[in-house]
Amino acid sequence: MVKVRAARAAEAEALTGLVMRSKAHWGYDAAFLAACAPELRIRPDEVTARRIVVAEGPQGTVLGLASLEGAGPLATLGLLFVEPSAIGQGVGRILYRDVLRRAVQQGVRRLVIDSDPHAAGFYRAMGAVAAPTGPAAAAATAGAADTADAADTAGAVHSADRSGRLVRFEAAPAPLADWARAWTGGGRAVHVGNVAEFNAQFGDSSLDREQAAAHHYSCLAAFYSPCPSALVLPRAVPAGWTDLVCRQLGWTGVEVYDGLVERGPGLADAVRARPALAARLTGAGEPLVPWGLTRPFGLLTGRPWRSGELRYESKAAAHGLFERILAEGGHPGIVLPAQVRAATRWSAARLLAARARAGKSTVVKSEHGVGGSGTTVVTAGQVRAAGGARAVLRRLPRGPLLVEEFVEGPPDPGAARDLTYDGFVDADGGLHEVGAALMDVTAGAYRGATVGPGVVPDWAEKPVLAFGAAVGRELAASGYRGWFDVDFVADAAGRLAPTETNLRLTGPAIAFMVAARLDALRGAGHLVRIADRVELGARLPEAQLEELCADLARACADLGAVFVPAIPTGAFDPAPWMGVLVAAHSPEALDAAESLVRAGAAAVGAMFDAPASAAL
Repeated sequence: MVKVRAARAAEAEALTGLVMRSKAHWGYDAAFLAACAPELRIRPDEVTARRIVVAEGPQGTVLGLASLEGAGPLATLGLLFVEPSAIGQGVGRILYRDVLRRAVQQGVRRLVIDSDPHAAGFYRAMGAVAAPTGPAAAAATAGAADTADAADTAGAVHSADRSGRLVRFEAAPAPLADWARAWTGGGRAVHVGNVAEFNAQFGDSSLDREQAAAHHYSCLAAFYSPCPSALVLPRAVPAGWTDLVCRQLGWTGVEVYDGLVERGPGLADAVRARPALAARLTGAGEPLVPWGLTRPFGLLTGRPWRSGELRYESKAAAHGLFERILAEGGHPGIVLPAQVRAATRWSAARLLAARARAGKSTVVKSEHGVGGSGTTVVTAGQVRAAGGARAVLRRLPRGPLLVEEFVEGPPDPGAARDLTYDGFVDADGGLHEVGAALMDVTAGAYRGATVGPGVVPDWAEKPVLAFGAAVGRELAASGYRGWFDVDFVADAAGRLAPTETNLRLTGPAIAFMVAARLDALRGAGHLVRIADRVELGARLPEAQLEELCADLARACADLGAVFVPAIPTGAFDPAPWMGVLVAAHSPEALDAAESLVRAGAAAVGAMFDAPASAAL
């Protein structure tokens, strides 16, 4: 276990030797190293002033060092060197993250890094971005120390020369977001993947078998807060998956309890049936975070269960809530589509037929649904082609139906169409705004979401946040405590129509959690995209899945992006797939990373397609 501590003045000579050995690792000639030596020398009287720390191995051996130089909003990564024998072991990554953490504590908001070309890939992979160029950028950086830097986990080292070969990067050290600290009290949390248990509460006939079970989706428990201490999962997950997720998000000491419920929804009950496990999880003083509230979870945690707390999970009840909020005024950018709860299947058919005769499309919804299940858009042409409204309804889930006006979208197919607001109500009834996101919804089914700066268009952000907050206040007043979202669709006139609330964590919530973690770990401003289902070109054994994910992580790092496998267990299904997260500091890098991941996932079948000649 590598630990970081403050360097000591008495170590200055030994640390200078480490720096020179690390510098020499890249094959610089003796003349160049001699020219660098005066600048790379560490003097005893500057160890404290330069805020030098060392990475120490289990036996007390110094493996690397780093310095944070300057003060206030602008500082410099002065030194970052790793002992050649330790290169490739993650020491540089540990030191870099420690520099960012200390920079936040010192009030630094802009960290300048002058990198040797050998080290550029490391800093790009760590989240640093290329610094702007030109006179304005030069003026902004005036006064920053232009000292030398070095070393990464792959063995790259910085150059101390002034030959013009340095590559300038910047990072924006950032604390954990206020809402993220409030979510779990700023500490670690136990994540309980009770997706199936939550869905089973609304087990009407609109939920198909996959949505009623939803054990694949429980893998998202890894991301229920920015920093877990334990994951509690119904199905067994690959050990390599959790190792990679922890590496990508800088987590340590995460315990995994999986394989508790292979079938059925009873995760909390399965934990309660294991008294030692239940005591371990509930007795550590850390909050337990579920996908959503259930009676069994309340019994596990001792949380009082209020049967009406989730009433706005109903799409009809949510529509009524939206109607009441809009009746009070103050939301000019919001419109509400008309909705009728059909008393019978026959009445639903009459309503659908009448709208079809008028040439109108209709949204037919079940009372509850997951990820777009139970929601169908029916056009007038589809009604005619099916032979009438009754024939259409026979193909839809059984159970109560809501018949809703269809909101025509913007004429530009590339315009923002599906948006969402995420927030939560704390134990004291306080509302915390998390933010707005852009969703990917295809044929009424949720496919993923993107969060981050500039994702939501300016015209939409203010009304989304204002109306989402209004819903949150009503939820708090009704007694609800926990995460929630409000989904919207944009109409042709640039207005927003709220469609439902979800009183639980969501796919966009997971993206927000990861963005908060990466901002604190790698610098502010991450864009994060979650893709629910990335098709694989072949059903993969566990070892091959781990190899694929490791390759994708490295390839994305070369782009300055982060790849995190979010749902691995679907890779073992007959029609294989996986859920993924990608993150980057720019839209271009984000799109490139997603394209790379999708192409890489689709191509995995090629490894099993041996050429005919190979069989001879």
